[in-house]
Amino acid sequence: MDIFKLSALAVTAALCALVLRKQVPELAVVLILAAGGLLLGASTETLAQLRGTADSLAQAAGLSPQVWAPVWKTVGVGVVTRLASAVCKDAGEGGIAAFLETAGSALALLTALPLAQAVLDTLGGLL
Repeated sequence: MDIFKLSALAVTAALCALVLRKQVPELAVVLILAAGGLLLGASTETLAQLRGTADSLAQAAGLSPQVWAPVWKTVGVGVVTRLASAVCKDAGEGGIAAFLETAGSALALLTALPLAQAVLDTLGGLL
């Protein structure tokens, strides 16, 4: 699916949610979640191509999976945290969104620790 179709879907859903929010706020949140799911589902093939290309580049650069896997995991944690936080904010739950963002940051740091360890091991091997 191209960006114009994805954008049209996103704008249409946002406008419908804006109208629904005045009448039935709970239904507006459900509509946004459904539209988000459709957008992510439509982007699955593109994301798979991105992953394949990035993995090929990492392999060509000689990066080991122990270095590259934490990068992907950290990016995944960040994306999921950002999306879930946006939905919480849209539902009017800014406090929950803030706690989620804090937990997501901590988890991203924890997920990136093997990468830091690999860098330190590499530096130790050079010295």
